[in-house]
Amino acid sequence: MAEDQVDVAVVAYREEGVWQATRLTAEASEEVDDLVRALRPFPSECGVIGMVAVDEDFFVLARVTGPRTQLMLSDVTAVDEWPLASSVADALDLPDPDDDDEPQPAGDMEILSDLGVTAIDLAVMLDDPDAYPDEVLGDIAERLGFGDVYEALVD
Repeated sequence: MAEDQVDVAVVAYREEGVWQATRLTAEASEEVDDLVRALRPFPSECGVIGMVAVDEDFFVLARVTGPRTQLMLSDVTAVDEWPLASSVADALDLPDPDDDDEPQPAGDMEILSDLGVTAIDLAVMLDDPDAYPDEVLGDIAERLGFGDVYEALVD
């Protein structure tokens, strides 16, 4: 994927009670396996969170906690156009979307519930038709407690 197509590629983790965040390379946004592999080296008390927004079209949340990986895709209709979305759908064993399918999220909507962002919170954020994927990720980062760090990395 071209670097200019990746709007956001951030990893966040909490160490000694403080959120840390840094950018991921565009290569980590190619396929879900690349993303998960890029998250594994980071330490964390509550799992490592990967946030990737692509071409103002969709985003992926990935959370790695030990051997466990959780995934959420903001829009299943992105599967036909983007390798990252397609690889997430494959990992989640989702059926291929039909041409007339409406945009909808897929995967683990409870991915951040234990950190204070519930499935309902995510659904409300995703339901805003005027919000770009990187803005939704910014809202999530804010709710988790590292909004300022996220904004500094994105700007």
